[in-house]
Amino acid sequence: MNKHIAPRQISKTRRIALWVGALLVAMPFFVQSEELISRTGLAIVVHKDTAIDDLTMAELRNIFLARKQYWPSRSRIILLVRAPQSDERDYVLNTIYQMDEAAFRKYWIAKMFRAEVPRGPKIVFSTDMTLDLVVAVPGSISFMRADQVTDAVKVLRVDGKLPSEAGYPLK
Repeated sequence: MNKHIAPRQISKTRRIALWVGALLVAMPFFVQSEELISRTGLAIVVHKDTAIDDLTMAELRNIFLARKQYWPSRSRIILLVRAPQSDERDYVLNTIYQMDEAAFRKYWIAKMFRAEVPRGPKIVFSTDMTLDLVVAVPGSISFMRADQVTDAVKVLRVDGKLPSEAGYPLK
């Protein structure tokens, strides 16, 4: 006599219902993250020694597209970008790069292939990692939710405004 009990079979319909249920439970988290960015703004942060306080959106876009690769002090700009599937990255792709993920990857591969840049942006996996690297790497620039910024980094004005001010372009 076989005492092995077969695992309970779950029907395809029930599995789909469970996945849909899980997505509905997780949905408020995703909406909440997007709402936080639009409410608090996305801060552009640099190393404290960076001798610049304000950028226009056009200048910011040129930096993020590596059309501008040096600060006025002639030090190299080190671009730090969040890993795929982060809300902050999605927001930056939409507002600054004006690209989707596939176009972003294709853009950087082409820039490196043409030897227009020595390397693509450095990928960071969390806000803490972003803060640590911006603090440690002179010339670095990145972005994070404004409510997560610490005084260890410098927040740049964009079009003359800080994230806390009305009319800030990255809200």
